[in-house]
Amino acid sequence: MTALVRRLGVTDAVVVGLGAMLGAGVFSVFSPAAEAAGAGLLVGLLIAAVVAFCNATSSARLAAQYPQSGGTYVYAHRRLGPFWGFQAGWSFVVGKTASCAAMALTFASYAAPGQVRLVGILAVVAVTALSYRGVQRSARVSLVIVVLTLATLAVVVVAALAGGTASTAHLTGVVPGGVLQSAGLLFFAFAGYARIATLGEEVVDPRRTIPRAIPLALGLVLVVYLVVGVSALLAVGADGLAATAAPLRAVVEAGSFAALSPVVQVGAAVASLGALLALVLGVSRTTLAMARQRELPPFLAAVDARHGVPYRAELAVAAVVIVLVATLDVRGAIGFSSFGVLTYYALTNASALRLAPDEGRPPRWVAVLGLVGCTVLACTLPLPSILGGLAVALAGAITWAVRRNRTRD
Repeated sequence: MTALVRRLGVTDAVVVGLGAMLGAGVFSVFSPAAEAAGAGLLVGLLIAAVVAFCNATSSARLAAQYPQSGGTYVYAHRRLGPFWGFQAGWSFVVGKTASCAAMALTFASYAAPGQVRLVGILAVVAVTALSYRGVQRSARVSLVIVVLTLATLAVVVVAALAGGTASTAHLTGVVPGGVLQSAGLLFFAFAGYARIATLGEEVVDPRRTIPRAIPLALGLVLVVYLVVGVSALLAVGADGLAATAAPLRAVVEAGSFAALSPVVQVGAAVASLGALLALVLGVSRTTLAMARQRELPPFLAAVDARHGVPYRAELAVAAVVIVLVATLDVRGAIGFSSFGVLTYYALTNASALRLAPDEGRPPRWVAVLGLVGCTVLACTLPLPSILGGLAVALAGAITWAVRRNRTRD
């Protein structure tokens, strides 16, 4: 097997991390977070960042030990056993499928607020068609989307601070009991941070480079989110953010820079579609891998000979996403996604705790804090998200047990 060239330094790894994290989540997640915690969402943002740091650190140590693709699906199989490996893969597929729905709904909320469900479904169909034809989100396209996202967020910040509606009175009204729930929801906006952990074969001196790049990338993204969050709260307050599925558009339209609203709409729409394409690709490939291992129905493992894509997996993912878009709102999709992804990273930290010291185990407190943090945040999400997540996890466990018994027979 040909080895990848080690050419990426700390700066390169940080840029990769920024590209993975700075996406469409920031355009939607402040709404449910504000509804849960009011201005306390800023504290929730800090908590989410700490948990993300622990998760990324554990992921990096495990990736160094198991450099093959598959993430926690592989790690949990090796360290916790086949059942937990399946649950990790299942949680990833479920959580990221809900993320697809959240991105489609975010796109529609900004692009066509009067026809959110219809336009969201059309977006899923269009992106799936592109994916089927082998279209992928390249590194160059990712960079363009990151630059566009940052430029759009800069417009939002300027409009919020200079639009004439900013007031420190809007920073009051913290809901202490909702801070942890807001952290669980805001965790959605950090999705992608573990991308740095997968660069073990491409960075120079990975044992030093990756541990440096992770906190730098997370720190930069946290600063961006804090600046946007504080600015948005100053402009319209928590109630203004919670009242709409397109909170950053509402921030711009509240003041004297309302004419810039189309800029925010375009930026959010492009970021959402780019994120949706990347998510469809990722979820369908994980579904393919699990189908090949017969942990999902084997017919999902079919690959189109012409385009080289797992077309049945992509169609199955698209069908589920369309159902979610037709039945959930952005808040529900984000909560459902967060439950699945938090479960996935809880298993990441549990797997990291099983590493021996000479295998690069992270500091025990990091993995323990990550495991406890993921568990607590998952348990404080909105009740429908918890119940839905538990029901799907149980369905996955039953599916695994049935298929395992059939294999034995």
